Amino acid sequence: MAPLADASAAEPHDDPRQLPATEPEEAPAEAKKPLLTLRDGLPPVVETEAALREVCAALVAGSGPVAIDAERASGYRYSSRAYLIQLRREGASTALVDPIAFESLTPLQEALEGTEWILHAATQDLPCLTELGLRPTSLFDTELAGRLLGYPRVGLATLVETLLGYRLAKEHSAVDWSTRPLPEPWLEYAALDVEVLVELRDALAEELVAAGKDDWARQEFDYLRTFEQPARVDAWRRTSGLHRVRGRRGLGAVRALWETRDQIAEQRDVTPGRIIPDAAIVAAAQAMPADRNALLKARGFHGRGAERYAGRWLAALREAQEMTEEELPTRSPRGDGPPLPRAWAEKDPVAAKRLSLAREEMARLAEQHGVPVENLLTPDYLRRTLWTPPRTREPGQLLDEIAAQLAAYGARSWQIGLTAPILTTATLQADVSAADLPPAASPED
Repeated sequence: MAPLADASAAEPHDDPRQLPATEPEEAPAEAKKPLLTLRDGLPPVVETEAALREVCAALVAGSGPVAIDAERASGYRYSSRAYLIQLRREGASTALVDPIAFESLTPLQEALEGTEWILHAATQDLPCLTELGLRPTSLFDTELAGRLLGYPRVGLATLVETLLGYRLAKEHSAVDWSTRPLPEPWLEYAALDVEVLVELRDALAEELVAAGKDDWARQEFDYLRTFEQPARVDAWRRTSGLHRVRGRRGLGAVRALWETRDQIAEQRDVTPGRIIPDAAIVAAAQAMPADRNALLKARGFHGRGAERYAGRWLAALREAQEMTEEELPTRSPRGDGPPLPRAWAEKDPVAAKRLSLAREEMARLAEQHGVPVENLLTPDYLRRTLWTPPRTREPGQLLDEIAAQLAAYGARSWQIGLTAPILTTATLQADVSAADLPPAASPED
């Protein structure tokens, strides 16, 4: 399972599927669980039409849900395409399919039609599978199930060890899966990712029922089937070290250099950081060199990509120099959402009070149900609702309108049922608190 490539740019933990966690301390050697191995041996890579037909026939003849995983070349390639697909179903054993070898995987989609897919961290794999024409009719996400159950760590290896008692090897988690031919140790690592995914799903499903959270999970899994990667807006603002660049013209230089690098990376299908690192972009934007020698002397601006595309970097810098004030980017992005929470107290003290009250109660609710607060309600939905709540202050109507507002954003009914009352109460209490505040002093006082 390849590392995550991109994440939401709004605030930390806006995406409930990407929560931080602390690795447990290494267990003593004598206490370690047994290492998971392939029970059926390593299958050959499927890379011919005849072999694909055999795999599809085996999947159709199998029973139960289908464990699926995909490997991408994150950190090596610009694209997020799948370079290997792993599948396992009871009665069908494991299959390793090379999607690069096929013009179409329609036979595989037809074989999977009507089955439940088991994925771990589905939002990572669904986009690249969808790109290949593979779409689930139903799914079970073992990572999300672990979050709903309150497991502090929900990585595949941790859950397998915790619930099934096996250790998963991790040494090939960040390799270049676009390599051909794929080395056998890598293939074995990939096959192990689906080896016990069915058993893990069953264990988690049993716990969800026992905790009364199986309907929550069903709603979440249904929602995931419609998941699409959000469009990257002002992605250049994620440049590491951007805060060190002064002035709007410097920001314009970062944007121009970033966009140039992105174009080159897409053309070559190489991850942008392998062209030039973010540090080089920041250094050039700070120095604003006017010629090749000065450019290549900028701190951090070195390497093959810096020299090979020096003309394009200089053209980007000239473009930034020639921009009018209206064309230059602002320090803060323009968006349709609310401002950053740290600015609420100054811009709208009542809204800031709503947010503070709601966050306190959301934290209590998360602890009560053993669910990360980000899974109770997407933080962006929380902020949007509290920044611009419905106008009514009649409690029942306010509750209904907040529930409708959350539903329009995409919140699921179980989330709305738990959190809409909190947002309603916070809205009403903040208004009361604001009414009790003394009037602002006039300039003459």
